[in-house]
Amino acid sequence: MAYKALVSERAGRPLVRCERAPPPLGAGEVRLRVGACGVCRTDLHLVDGELPGRRGPVVPGHEIVGRIAELGPGVTGWALGERVGVPWLASTCGTCRYCRRGRENLCARAAFTGYTVDGGYAEEAVARADALLRIPDRYDDQAAAPLLCAGLIGYRTWAMAGPADHLGIFGFGAAAHLIAQVAVAKGQKVYAFTRPGDRAAQDFARSLGAIWAGGSDQAPPAILDAALIFAPVGDLVPLALSRVDKGGTVVCGGIHMSDIPAFPYEVLWHERVLRSVANLTRADGEAFMALAAEIPLRSSTFAYPLDRANEALGDLRSGRLQGAAVLVP
Repeated sequence: MAYKALVSERAGRPLVRCERAPPPLGAGEVRLRVGACGVCRTDLHLVDGELPGRRGPVVPGHEIVGRIAELGPGVTGWALGERVGVPWLASTCGTCRYCRRGRENLCARAAFTGYTVDGGYAEEAVARADALLRIPDRYDDQAAAPLLCAGLIGYRTWAMAGPADHLGIFGFGAAAHLIAQVAVAKGQKVYAFTRPGDRAAQDFARSLGAIWAGGSDQAPPAILDAALIFAPVGDLVPLALSRVDKGGTVVCGGIHMSDIPAFPYEVLWHERVLRSVANLTRADGEAFMALAAEIPLRSSTFAYPLDRANEALGDLRSGRLQGAAVLVP
């Protein structure tokens, strides 16, 4: 039976609704009935044509929560009806130098959910069984969806920052509001930087445990040990570097960012570190889901019917969301 999907047919154009026939399953694949799919800024970059290597029409969405409706040939360890999560990393080759070094997130032949393979803006989705994640029971489908990317990429960004008593977070959206709670639970002091004048986002950050929240144009009351940048704004890079202490680290957590302006060497000097995060590994997923089972994360979400996916993307683009948009078929 045909299922409904929202398709990005061409960059820069709204998603188009269509009916699709379920494709046959290949070896190692499962078919899911989608319960919820988070709307990520990466989806927005895809639809707006800001990601390279686009290959024709694609169903976006890589924060998929669903239940297994069919098992493909050779699938073991999973059961019909089981609830699972599908993240951004859809598959890897397993043989390139990155995979052999345990850095499969950099795989030369990786496939990505909702980008190079169809994702979860649909009633059904197909995924590789070896990419699936188990989701803690404490979260319902809508609350769990943002964990699959906002949570995961936030976790990897946070982990790359290393030990930090004073942690700055630039851009307080879907990823930031989840990882801030982890940082607070781990005893870190969180400083939230928002768009100048965004009092609602600042109040939201404080409600989740940030000890200070202000505009990115403001100086925090303490020097930072590390900073995480989730807003896709290149101007924040030299600013964040100027806020961290000697030996501090600034981690850029987005897949896309506007150009970074020239900045004086002195803001990088004294062994400050600037690094980026690319994708994630299955080990990241398992580690974060273990944390999410341990720490009761408050997942702030706004539900949209599948047919209103373009509206959800528009709300994300305009900055009207505090938390994460989730499509619920």
